[in-house]
Amino acid sequence: MDKIDFKKALASLYKAPSDRFVAVDVPEMQFVKVDGAGDPNTAPAYNRAIEWLYSTSYALKFAVKAAGKLDYGVPPLEGLWWADDPADFAARRKDRWRWTMMIMAPNIVDRPSFEAAVEKSKKKLGDPPASLRLERFTEGRSLQILHVGSYDDEAPTLARLHDEVMPSQGLTFAGRHHEIYLSDARRTAPAKLKTILRQPVKAAE
Repeated sequence: MDKIDFKKALASLYKAPSDRFVAVDVPEMQFVKVDGAGDPNTAPAYNRAIEWLYSTSYALKFAVKAAGKLDYGVPPLEGLWWADDPADFAARRKDRWRWTMMIMAPNIVDRPSFEAAVEKSKKKLGDPPASLRLERFTEGRSLQILHVGSYDDEAPTLARLHDEVMPSQGLTFAGRHHEIYLSDARRTAPAKLKTILRQPVKAAE
């Protein structure tokens, strides 16, 4: 069977120019998700969430392929980020951040397959995070841009989106800040990291 690369099959979701925000209509999709809070650089819960997401996602990939249903590359890691006080997010007070980390799972993945993948992962990782789940997610109309560089250098781009781009188009927030990590931070220099920055939007009232 042919192997699907979702970054190519769903190119509009995983590509964007680096010099301007573009509009994209994001369809309902399915994700393996884990919720948490705290600085992603230091919070043990963050590393545990990432371990579980990858372990479960790869178990799903191999199970679906073994069943002769589909062969695909595991899609990139993604994250939804926010803070109870928005000022804490803008000021990069990461210890006060909240997050949902997630990896897309093809629609062919069903709940029994997910539960089997979790059981397989438990053999090496122990009990899963309480929030680990397979869940549908819809964003709809969004604006996105490709950010090249360190995660900590995103602030000016986001400020331009919030203070200039969205107001000029009569738009307001319709969901949480969304990042799609196209680079492996363990193997890529910070200056060369590629990240899609996405913001769901709606007409301002």
